[in-house]
Amino acid sequence: MPRTPSTMVPLGTPQPAFTLPDPTGRTVTSEGCRGPRGTLVMFLCNHCPFVHHVADTIASVAEEAQGAGFGVVGIMSNDFLSHPEDAPDRMGDCAAGWNWKFPYLVDETQEVAAAHQAACTPDFFLFDARGRLAYRGQLDESRPGNGIVSDGRDLRAALAALAAGRSPAAEQIPSLGCNIKWKPQRAPA
Repeated sequence: MPRTPSTMVPLGTPQPAFTLPDPTGRTVTSEGCRGPRGTLVMFLCNHCPFVHHVADTIASVAEEAQGAGFGVVGIMSNDFLSHPEDAPDRMGDCAAGWNWKFPYLVDETQEVAAAHQAACTPDFFLFDARGRLAYRGQLDESRPGNGIVSDGRDLRAALAALAAGRSPAAEQIPSLGCNIKWKPQRAPA
């Protein structure tokens, strides 16, 4: 499993706009999923062992974030023709099995992943109420096989800071996961 870190886009970067379908074809926009305190955008997929490892923590952190006034959305940008386990017809079952109560959207063109400069799954981007990037980094320091229990402490701390009207700590640790499975014509140079 390739270990790919987050790109660490500059803080303050504006949130890229998007309009994406969920696996049933229902359309969701970046504006439509924004909460009064901001938006948590997560790049996820069905098959990644890093996502499997923290799927339950993602569910609990997302639910807390929604309760605190944040919009939450998951985006699957992998090339599902080369990785059929990530196909849209499997996304609903994965989301239900992991108790994800947020929209899980299909980025078939991979334009949204490219606009966010997403690099891996899972990759987390937390935008403030003005739509500016306030946090990009790891959920926590747990990784498959490292023996550390996932608790979501890094992302939870960033959410708590924004909820309290403060900026998250400027020192942020990149997420680490499987690389996004880019289509040949979209692969980063």
